[in-house]
Amino acid sequence: MILKKIALIGLLLCSGLGLMAQETSKKFKVYGNCGMCESRIEKAALSVEGVSIADWDKTTKMINVKFDKSKTDVHKIHMAIANSGHDTEMHKAKDEVYNKLHGCCQYIRSNKDQMDHKH
Repeated sequence: MILKKIALIGLLLCSGLGLMAQETSKKFKVYGNCGMCESRIEKAALSVEGVSIADWDKTTKMINVKFDKSKTDVHKIHMAIANSGHDTEMHKAKDEVYNKLHGCCQYIRSNKDQMDHKH
């Protein structure tokens, strides 16, 4: 009987700790070219409250972010990155912001929006 109570208390403590730390990881594509892009993209992602890790790979164009789901969501992270001038899978940067990027940072932009309007 005592073992059952101890096991139940342990289970409740573990599940309670799991609720407090709602960290999750996501990977998604962010367009950029160089080390300056990497710095800007990671800084933008880390500026979102709740993001603890942001690591962008310029070869694969993929960012890995770790964040607290109780403080933010992946949509806000995409928006922060797009606001810095870099298109993501979810959001396109405003042309005015993109055009202010250094020349080597101006990646080839997708014509996805134009293609979507043709169909």
